[in-house]
Parts: sequence; structure tokens; C-alpha cells
Amino acid sequence: MAETVVQLRDVTKNYRRDAFELKVLQGITLDVEAGDYVALMGPSGSGKSTLLNLLAGIDQPTSGELIVAGQQVSRLGESKLALWRQRHIGFIFQFYNLIPVLTAYENVELPLTLRKSSRAARRKRVETALSVVGLQNRMKHYPRQLSGGQEQRVAIARAIVTDPTLLLADEPTGDLDAESGGEVLDLLGQLNEQFNKTILMVTHDPKAAARAKRLVRLDKGRLVASAPGGGTGA
Repeated sequence: MAETVVQLRDVTKNYRRDAFELKVLQGITLDVEAGDYVALMGPSGSGKSTLLNLLAGIDQPTSGELIVAGQQVSRLGESKLALWRQRHIGFIFQFYNLIPVLTAYENVELPLTLRKSSRAARRKRVETALSVVGLQNRMKHYPRQLSGGQEQRVAIARAIVTDPTLLLADEPTGDLDAESGGEVLDLLGQLNEQFNKTILMVTHDPKAAARAKRLVRLDKGRLVASAPGGGTGA
């Protein structure tokens, strides 16, 4: 029986501005098992990015139970939360968030510098991650010397270099042309199929969502549908 990586039970998230309370997520209940690949869709303002931030421990739920990788995240203090996030969460952003003055190798190595490990051990992990994304021959290049698709693949290598339990992807193809976006989706499919990585991807693109094994829809902060995706990974 597969391990349940994400357990949400009646999760809400509200933001208060002066006398106004904005209800962003309302009663979300969702399970994601190890090895699943879930696409999360919904109109702008439906709460997709807020849900990703809760899963990453960047924000905290107003109420409900949120367990990720066996840990009730809202009960962790800041220092333990940072250690938990380093171990269990890999985040892939729409705009890559690479540091321009660092090479591809140095960008991918960054998460490992927060851990106690030898330089040789870090090098092995970085080279492996860059090899997985097909950029082992670009490790000395700076972001400005790479295409958008290559930059996103470096960002994916950075997300997987710590071997996280859960990959969270926020519109990973949103800033790419169709060809580069397809290559990134091929890579995510490979990570899921060949390396059994658990992925939750926010996307507006139905073609991207069709690559996932399961489709979840949010509307006005509520989970309105969950259905099988294309699941081809290619």
C-alpha cells in the first residue's frame, strides 16, 4: 500500500485586512500518495498558489489538519520547519528564480550548502541532478548563457538535488514556448515514472494537466472536482 505523502482534512485559509476577512481556501480535503502526479487547475484567485504555499510550510492554515511527509506542518517552529522543508520539499517556480551571478552548478548546489556534507558528496549530487535534466555539459554556464527551457531545467535540478519527498511546481511551463514547455513536461513525467517522484503541479494549461495522473480543480477556494489525468508522462 502506497504511503500517503499529503493529507488535508477540512483545511481553510483566511486573510484578514482591517475589518475584512478574505476566505481563500474553504474546507479542502485531499490525499496525495507517494508516486502520484497531480495537476491542480482553477481560475486565477481560486487558491491554487495558496495551497502550494501551505504544503511547502511557507504559510499556515487557519484551521483544519495538514500533514505532509508524516508531519503536521503547522506544529513546527521556524527552525524545525526550515529543516523539514530542506528535507522534504522541492519547489519549482514559473520564473526559475536562479541567481544570475552563480553558474548552473552553483545554483543547483545552493540547497546542499545548508547541510553538513563534504564537497565531494555535494559534487556527486549536483552532477547527478544536472545529468538527470540533461545539462551536465552546461554546469559552468551562467543563467544569461542559457535558454529559458535550460534555465527551468537547472531550476528542476536544484529542486531534486536534495531528493525531496514532494515536488511542488507552480506554473512550471508558464514562461516557456511550446517546445521548451513540452521538454519540461517530459522531464517531470520522467521524474514521476522513472524516479517515482511525487509531484503536485499548478497549471492553467490543459495540455500540461493532461500529463498528470490525476486532475484536481479548485474554484473560489473549494475543491470542485478530482478526476484521472492523462498519466502518460510523455
